Amino acid sequence: MNNLLDQVKQISEQPIEQCYHCHKCTAGCPVVSAMRYGPDRLLRMLALEQEEPLLSSRDIWLCAGCYSCAARCPNDIDLAAVMDALRQIAMAQGYPAGEPDALLFHRLFLRVLSVFGRSHEAAMLGLFKVLSHVPLMNDVGAGIGLFLRGKVPIIPKRSGAAADVRQIMQRSK
Repeated sequence: MNNLLDQVKQISEQPIEQCYHCHKCTAGCPVVSAMRYGPDRLLRMLALEQEEPLLSSRDIWLCAGCYSCAARCPNDIDLAAVMDALRQIAMAQGYPAGEPDALLFHRLFLRVLSVFGRSHEAAMLGLFKVLSHVPLMNDVGAGIGLFLRGKVPIIPKRSGAAADVRQIMQRSK
């Protein structure tokens, strides 16, 4: 297993070679407008072994993991799993995150999950705003509106299974 395609296939367990570039994944991607290449083109770059631009791309870090691409793929390729594999390989090979705030977000999410046993939006937002490059006050109005409508509780509720979640996270390391 020396080439990038084989590594990604082994980690993601996806039939990448079955992609015939119908572009349905890209057409359904909610973050494609922020990407340079887009999902379909990333798969093409993978097939062509364009390792450097692929692993240094911010696109692999912008993937929201929403599975819109997988739901649209006529060949059942889970492109979110492919993106995850590319991020793992990029990190293992020492590539800096193409979108540093995305890596921070992933790490904060896992930390909040390990503490509370579930996600907590207010904790995530607070930590992210303090630790990222995002301006602190740029979406305060939306946050206040969500809080007032009871959509984002300020005080986190711990899951009864928080210890189980921590144990699962430990085993996955």
